[in-house]
Amino acid sequence: MENEIKNLGIRFPNGTVKKEYSTYFELPMDKISNVELVGTEELGLMLVACEHGKFALCGKPKNAGDFTLTLKYNTVEGEEPSELKIPVAFNPNPRDLWKNIPTDENIPYYKKDSDKEYIKVEAGEDKEPKKDIVAASQRGRSHAQEGKARDDHFTLFHCDDSDWYVVAVADGAGSAKYSRKGSEVACNTVVNHCKNLLADNPGFESAIRDYEADREDAMKRTALTKHVIDIIYNGALKAHEAVKKVAEANDEAKLKDFATTLMFAVCKKYDFGWFIASFWVGDGAMCLFDEKAKTAKLLGTPDEGEFSGQTRFLTMPEIFRDKDVVAKRLRMAIVPDFTALFLMSDGVSDPMFETDKNLNDFAKWEEFWNNLKNGFPDDEIGGVELTDDNEAAQDQLLGWLDFWCPGNHDDRTIAILY
Repeated sequence: MENEIKNLGIRFPNGTVKKEYSTYFELPMDKISNVELVGTEELGLMLVACEHGKFALCGKPKNAGDFTLTLKYNTVEGEEPSELKIPVAFNPNPRDLWKNIPTDENIPYYKKDSDKEYIKVEAGEDKEPKKDIVAASQRGRSHAQEGKARDDHFTLFHCDDSDWYVVAVADGAGSAKYSRKGSEVACNTVVNHCKNLLADNPGFESAIRDYEADREDAMKRTALTKHVIDIIYNGALKAHEAVKKVAEANDEAKLKDFATTLMFAVCKKYDFGWFIASFWVGDGAMCLFDEKAKTAKLLGTPDEGEFSGQTRFLTMPEIFRDKDVVAKRLRMAIVPDFTALFLMSDGVSDPMFETDKNLNDFAKWEEFWNNLKNGFPDDEIGGVELTDDNEAAQDQLLGWLDFWCPGNHDDRTIAILY
C-alpha cells in the first residue's frame, strides 16, 4: 500500500509568499484512512478533504524557503500510520525584497519618511456635521530602497472663525536634490498666505455672494476674479519667491535644486453651496468628486513635459511670465455640494488612473473612491473610513498608501476634504 501511495507521484508546485496558493491531489480512500498533512499550519496552509478522495492544499504561504510536508495515513486501523515526505518550496514575495532604509537625520532639510494629519471640524449651531480633512504622505519604495528622503509635502488648515478650508499638496522633483524643502516651503507659504487673507475679508465674501446672485453679470465676475487673483495667484507667486529665497540662502544650490509642483485649494460652504478656488502647476491630480451627482471635475490640467516623467514646476520663472497663467492655472467654482475634494501627487494618480483621459472619467473616479473605502484585500491593505469624527482615518490612509502597483514606487501623498 505504501508503494502504491508513493507511485501516485504526488508533487506540490512552488508558490510565492503572501500569494494565494492551491494544489490538488487524489488518494485511494477506499484503502486508507486518517489522512493528515503535517507541517501545513506553520506555513500558513491547510489541507481540505473534498469528495471522491480528492484533497486540496491551499492558503497563503508565510515564509520563503524549501520545506518538507509529511503525509500521514493508516492502512490498518490501530497500527502506526505510514508516512510520505513531500517537498514544497515558496519563493520570496517581490514586495518583501524592497529595503526600507531610514533617511539620515543629519542631511540638509531632513524630512520624516511619512506624515499624516486629521482635522476634525466641529458642527455649528445647527448641529449638522461639517466636512473634515485628512492627509497622508509616504516615502516611495524607490527612495526607501536607497535611504533617500521623501520629497512630497502637504499642509492643511481650517479657520474656525471664518470656516474657510485651505489644502495644499506639493511633489518635489525626484531629480532635484533639495526638492523636499521646496515642496515644504511651497505648501506652508500658500497656506499661511491664504489663511491670513481669508481670516477677515468681507470684500471677498461679498464678491462671492454678488457673483452667486447673478453669474451672468460680467462686472461681478470680474470683481470676484480680482479677489481670487489676489488670494490664489499671489499665493502661488509668493510661494515661488519663498522657495527662491531659500535657494539664494544656500551657496551650494540653485533654484532648480528645489523644484516642486504645487496644487492648493480654498473652500467654504455658504447657504447657496460651496465656493472653491484653486491653483495647480505640475502633474498629479486635483478633483472635485460628487458620488450622488455622478460628476468628477478636475480643478485644472496636469502639466506634461516633453518626455515621459517630465512636468512643469512652481520654481520655473516662466510659469508666472505666461500671459495666460491666470486662465490656465486658476479655477473657481460654486457647487451645491460634493463628496470629496482630492489633491494627490502623481505617486497616487499615476497607478490609480494611468492616463490623463482616465482622469476625466467619472467611472474611474468612482472606482478610485471604492478602492479608497474598501482597500486591497488581496494585499491585506485595509480601506479608509471617511466618516465624521474618525481620527483613525489618518492612520488608515497612511496604511492605504502602501498599495502595490508594479513600476509605480514614487512618493505618495493625498489630501482629502470630505
